[in-house]
Order: sequence, then structure tokens, then C-alpha cells
Amino acid sequence: MHLKGQIIAAIFISSFFTLQAQRHESLNELSTDSRFENIKVSALDDSDDASSFVIWVKEHVREHYHKEHTEFVYVIEGAGVMTLGKESFSIEKGEYIFIPRGTRHSVRVSENQTLKVMSIQTPHFDGTDRHFTNRD
Repeated sequence: MHLKGQIIAAIFISSFFTLQAQRHESLNELSTDSRFENIKVSALDDSDDASSFVIWVKEHVREHYHKEHTEFVYVIEGAGVMTLGKESFSIEKGEYIFIPRGTRHSVRVSENQTLKVMSIQTPHFDGTDRHFTNRD
């Protein structure tokens, strides 16, 4: 990701946690037990306005979209290939991805290292607005 995207992500993340001043945590140090099959999701914070998660991916996330949610993704560790709509591009540590509502997206891990990202969904996300397509 370009420096501009990293700055935007840092401002957004900083603003989000400033508004939710009850929490401060190093996402770099946040870890999970490696005994999960492909995807592990850990909720960070939640409000009516937004929900945030740390997500670990060993292999891939199937193509899906959100009808009502916009998603912001920041790569904490690892690398992969992200597909947004018809465009595919490499992602790696420090990159920021903006996914407008209705945009089909998926990711495939490109190294033997688990991909670790922070995902922020707006508005509040309870998991029901994830619509999988027939593509893997």
C-alpha cells in the first residue's frame, strides 16, 4: 500500500479508538492459538456505529459481499492476494484496503505465514450481512 493509504488507515484507526477511549491494545502483540482450521475471528469492539475484529487467515476467504456494510481492512502480518470486484492485487503488512458496501471481495494467503488483519465494519456488524458467491 502507498504511504497515503497507510496514513489514512492510521488516522481512521486512531480516530476510532479515540472515540472508544475505553480500549487501548497493541494489535501486533495480539495472538491466537494456531489450532484453527482456516479462519479465526476475534472481536475487538462494538457499537451501533461500527464493529472491529482481528482476523487470522491460513489459506483464503471465499468471495462474498456485504449489502449494508462498508469494510476497512488493515494488514497487520502476512501477505496475500486480495480481489475486489474484478481487480486483484498483492497485499502485505502495513497495507489498507477500503471495501465499499456491495463490493465482492476475497483473499488468498500467498505465503506459509498466517495473514492477520484488522477489519472494521460500519455500521454495527453481527455477521449476518455476509453473502457468499459461487466463486472460491
